[in-house]
This record gives sequence, structure tokens and C-alpha cells, in this order.
Amino acid sequence: MSGPSLESRLPQRPIDRLLQPFQAWAGHQLAGALLLMAAAVVAVVWANSPWGHAYHDWLHLPVRVGFGDFTLEKTLHHWINDGLMAVFFFLVGLEIKREVLAGELSTRRKAALPAIAALGGMLVPAALYLAFNPEGPGRAGWGVPMATDIAFALGVLALLGDRVPLGLKVFLTALAIVDDIGAVVVIAVFYTGGLSLTSLAVGFVVFGLALLANRLQVRNWLVYFALGLIVWFAFLQSGVHATIAALLMAFAIPTRPRFGREELARRLRAKLDELEQALRTGDEHSRHRAAGRIELLLEGSGSPAGKLEHALHPLVSLVILPLFALANAGVVPGGDLGSALGDSVTLGVVVGLFVGKQVGVFLFTWLAVRLGLADLPDRVSWRQVYGVSALAGIGFTMALFIAGLAFAEPAGLEAAKLGILAASVLSGLVGWSFLRFGCSPDGGPSPPSPDLPEP
Repeated sequence: MSGPSLESRLPQRPIDRLLQPFQAWAGHQLAGALLLMAAAVVAVVWANSPWGHAYHDWLHLPVRVGFGDFTLEKTLHHWINDGLMAVFFFLVGLEIKREVLAGELSTRRKAALPAIAALGGMLVPAALYLAFNPEGPGRAGWGVPMATDIAFALGVLALLGDRVPLGLKVFLTALAIVDDIGAVVVIAVFYTGGLSLTSLAVGFVVFGLALLANRLQVRNWLVYFALGLIVWFAFLQSGVHATIAALLMAFAIPTRPRFGREELARRLRAKLDELEQALRTGDEHSRHRAAGRIELLLEGSGSPAGKLEHALHPLVSLVILPLFALANAGVVPGGDLGSALGDSVTLGVVVGLFVGKQVGVFLFTWLAVRLGLADLPDRVSWRQVYGVSALAGIGFTMALFIAGLAFAEPAGLEAAKLGILAASVLSGLVGWSFLRFGCSPDGGPSPPSPDLPEP
């Protein structure tokens, strides 16, 4: 049995006792999903309350950033969607890079099942949406039901605790990451306005400098931050959505630690010997120097990408995404709710997300296993796969983001938002029900449901 952790043996400061409950809550997987849900509810209630005008005034509040003659002025809504969400896309890029290099997308066999499942989860919803909106202004929203919200989906899985096998969680995470890749491609290719080739060229040149800095093993995050700001601004001026620049910059961040494990251990032993000698002799100068060098060694033991991902995750899940939900989920249905739900855009989004994701993800997963292209994760049943397919219909964050790009007219945007909220609630409830009654308490699958096909 292992002893208590190093952190638990350190003397506890008053600030530690004060922050401990918050840190424990913030570290839970449910925290971000709950804040996201709360922000969405607040947005809907606020937008439809007698103070709804204050909600819209808040969104259109002008915010100016700059110095001297160089200024950039946008509404608060734009700063949240184009600025803060760039940090979200940067984190998505870091996660994609990690999974491609050393995670569930690192080999063809590992990547096959989530990639094929995600492909079905994008094609079928888009086709169903277009069946309801074959022409007219509503047609532009075909990309809305293609996206899965990983924070909400994993939050629902977290509600089930140990009843969900690890393989199912990994499958959903990898599926959502591939889904994010698809959403980014759709945004970049199909939801880009008139291009300024000069600005785009500047952006790619500076991005090339960031890749060169990586190649030269530059590890100072300020260098990448400065280059990233230029790339972001160039993309913003080019017509390509600026968040694509943030995702690209994630691939320029170094992923390798400065020292390998053996080299790190050798250097640490030498510095620890130096520190021990300084402690024996009482030489304070040597002690501080040895301790400082040990600290520098430990700083170099992790990768810049890993450190950034760890640092940004709470900021994104607890601050940025809830702010985005607050700024974008405030749907105000025109007329009565029944007629609003009957709008072709709303119906297309609801059917695309709720039905299309279930059919597309499950069918393509079944075909991949049936054709021998991939294997189901260990201890995962087909009933559980169907539950995850339903959870993939929770399309909140990325779907709202794409809706904002697809619809310039308020009526279309409001209809899409209503569809996203309705489909996400339905998908969450159905997915939770299948997984709640399809998983045994020890995390293994219940006996396969007779009405679901076995390959």
C-alpha cells in the first residue's frame, strides 16, 4: 500500500484550507458541464424576462482594445466568440495533438473506430437537416447538427460514475475529438466569407515562424503567444474565422520535454548530491543555487504543450465556455413555442442532432466492427454504444458556434438555437437512460439487448 502523497504531508497553510473545497469541486469532471448548463439556463431566462433588453444591450456593448492609433473595436459578443473562444480552440488543438501523437488517435487501429463513428455522426445529421431545408436561407445551417459537445457528453458520463467502463469513456472522448476536427474543417472551408489573400498569407508566414521556433526548440511560451496574436489578427482580417488560427497555433507548441527520463534522473541525482553537501556544510549560497537548479530541471521535465493544456483546462471549462453559453444561448422564440418548434430550421437541427447522431454513430460503428476495420473497446456492449451515440447528439457549444456563422438573420439563428437546446436535452436524457440501465454497477456491460444487432 502506498503512503500519503507528498502534497498531503506538506504543512497546510490557511489559504489551502480556504481554497480546498473550491479546488476539489473545480477539479471534478461535472463542474464545467454544470456551469455550462447553468449559464445556458440563465441566458434563456434573462433573454425572455422583462429585462431581456439589458441582455441584448450587454451583448452589443462596444469594447475597444489597442494602444495609440492602433485599436480594434468590436462588441462584447464578438470578443467572446472571436477572442475568448480562440482559447477554447487552442485547447482543442492541444488535445487533438496529444491524441494524435500518443493517445487514442496515435495508430490506425486505435483511430479507426472513433474516426468512422464520427464520420457517420457528421454525414447522417447533415443529410437529415438538408431533407428539411433543401433550399432557401435555412440550407446554410447544415453544419449545425454535425457537432458534439464533449464537455456536456462527458459530464453525463461522469454522472454515472463507475458504472461506465473506461473503454466507453475513451471511445466517446476520441469520437468527440475527431468530431471537433470535422467541425473545424467545415468552419474553415464552408463558413468562410470573402478572403483577403494578403492577410491570410501574413498569417501563414507567421505561423511558419512559430513552427520554426518549435524546430529550434524554443520553449518560452511568450514567443508563441506573441506570434499567435499576430496569426490570430491576420486571420481575423482575412475572412477565415480567427479561431482557426488558435487551433493551428496549438500544433506549433513543443510536445517533448527538454530532458529525457534517463538524462533528467542523472542530472537530478547530481544536483541532489550538491544540495545535500551544501546542507551538511551549512553553505546557504550553495544551498540556494542547488535548489534553484533543481527547480529549473523540474521545469524542463514536462512539455510546454502539456503544461499549457493543464493550465488552460480550468480556465476554459469554468470561465470561457460558461461565458460563451451566456452570450449565445439566449434564444427568444418568435411567436408561440409550438410554431417556433415547427420551423424547418428548428426541426432540421432537432432531427439531425437527436436522430441523426444516434443513427450515424451507431450504424457506422456497427459497420466498422462488422467489416473488421476496428474492434469494440473491452467490456463495452452494443447497448452502451447506442447510449454513447445518443449522447453525441448533445451539440451545445460547437453547434451554437457554427449556428452563429451560418445564420446572419436573427430569425434563422434563433430557430437554430432553439433546435440545439431541445435536441441536446433530449439526447442527454436518452443517452443517460440507456447507459444507466445498460451498465452494471462495477462498470461492465449488462447482457446485450436482444433488439440491437450483434456483428
